[in-house]
Formats: sequence, structure tokens, C-alpha cells
Amino acid sequence: MAKYLDPKADVTFKKVFGEHKNLVISLLNALLPLDEGKQVESIEYLPPEMVPETPLGKNSIVDVRCEETGGRKFIVEMQMEWFPDFKQRVLLNSAKAYVRQLPKGNDYQLLQPVYSLNLVNHTFEPDMDGYYHYYHLVHDLDSNKVLDGLHIVFVELPKFKAKNLTEKKMQILWLRFLTEIDRDGADDVSQDLLDNPQTGEALEIIRESGLNDVERAAYEGFWDRVSIETTKKRYMAEQEAKLSETRAKLSETRAKLAETAVKFDAEKARADAAVEKLCQSARKMKDKGFAVADIADLTGLTADEIAAL
Repeated sequence: MAKYLDPKADVTFKKVFGEHKNLVISLLNALLPLDEGKQVESIEYLPPEMVPETPLGKNSIVDVRCEETGGRKFIVEMQMEWFPDFKQRVLLNSAKAYVRQLPKGNDYQLLQPVYSLNLVNHTFEPDMDGYYHYYHLVHDLDSNKVLDGLHIVFVELPKFKAKNLTEKKMQILWLRFLTEIDRDGADDVSQDLLDNPQTGEALEIIRESGLNDVERAAYEGFWDRVSIETTKKRYMAEQEAKLSETRAKLSETRAKLAETAVKFDAEKARADAAVEKLCQSARKMKDKGFAVADIADLTGLTADEIAAL
């Protein structure tokens, strides 16, 4: 029986979408927010020198230049990873890809839009129900006015649940392809996916028997890195929780100290006022010629304190 490997690993994702133009075209038409009636008709893979490096590293795993119906051209970056500063990295990489197109001195009209398609195997918008998130530049008062430069799509794979397994829409089929096989692989897959020409071809590509030793080691290495990163994130979350708890206790202690200080200041002020009142009385008695012993007896002040008045 054939065993199918998880397509979310970078090595398997690249084998499917980094080597087969018809499959990446199908995926992009299923997941990109293209205008109605438009679709990707042809693509070319970008050579490594066209893929922008950033100070934070290059995270996309498939990069293509597309031409859609009507001749519009644009660049698409695809990636599968997630990290704490993911959104910032995606925005930086997309901006780098946009700027890199234009050698110094060339016409800005030559710039082509950049789409960043991010298939994320983590939930990062827990307060939102949808799994598909599209960001682009629009006017705040009129959404029909768009700056056609950067388009960023995040797909939260854990949130995707096929409501109808007989649905033949390609977005549903591709997302099922990406989510129904886990890191340990699968000995069988849905017949719906096998029967569809595109997902069926993709499944044939990710059969375990189709990987050589180097690719198999890369596959295992990918999931080892995922495990390490997941463990690190969990540890950091636990440490952050402990730190937050410590900060809360420290804040509570500071509040109590502040409250105590206020009470102390109030008591001290009352005591100082009482002492001042006794001193005023002692001065009056002293001015009237009362004996020091009598003043001390009446006020509780010592002879030295009375003498200092």
C-alpha cells in the first residue's frame, strides 16, 4: 500500500509546487484573491538571484512570476512556516521582492504587484472564525480605490474544516490535500483527492517511495526543526506566563507598600500636628511663667524639649 507524506514539509511542498507548473497554477487560482474572470495562465519560477534576501533570512520556499488573463504580471512568494514575528517578516520580504524588481533609474511603471501566499500550520487569529485573511492597500473611505502593490494572504490551515467532503471546488480540494495528511504520513487518502486530476497528481508526487535518501532525510529534518521550534515556543510561553505572574505579584506588593506608605504619612502628619499643638500650648504656658515641671506634667514634654521652645 502506498504511503503518502505530509505536503506541508518544505521538501514535499517544493516537489509538488516547485517543480510542476500546472499544479502551482491550480493552487494559485484556488487561493489567490484575483479579480472575477481573471486567473493565472502561465508562470515561471524565479531563479535564486531574483529571490530577495533580508537581514532576517529568506523564508519563502516557492517563488514564481505569473501572468494572468489580460496579460497582467505579478510575483508570488509561497511559504509554510510560522514564528512570533511572522507578519513583520512577511511584510519585509514582500516589500523586498517589490523593490528588487526595479534596477536603479528604471521606470516605476515596470513594477509588478507582489502576492505573498502564506499557508500557516498554526492558529494566529484565535478571535476570528475564518481561516482566510487577505491584506492589501485600500483607501480608508472607498475600498474600490486600491494601490496595486503588495497583497498578503494568510491561510490558517488548522481552522480549515471541509463542510462537505464531496465539494469539488479546487480551494477546498487543495486545502484538504494540505491538511488531511499529518507528519507521520498516511497509508490511504480520500478517493475524492485521488480522483481529481490535480490533487491526484500531487499525491502521486508525495508518495514516500518517490523520495530519495537525501529527500527523506530532509523530510525528517524538517519535522525535527518543527518539534524544536514548537518546544521552544511552549517553553517561552511558559516562561512568559511565569514572568507575568511574578510581575502581577510585584505589582500587588508595590500597591500594598504604596497604601502602607500613604497610611504612614497620614499617621505621621497627625502625630506631627499633635506635637505642634502641645508645643504651642507649652509655649503659652512658658510665656505666662508656668514652672517647667508643671508644663512637663501637663504636656508630657521633657524639660529639655520645653527649654528648646
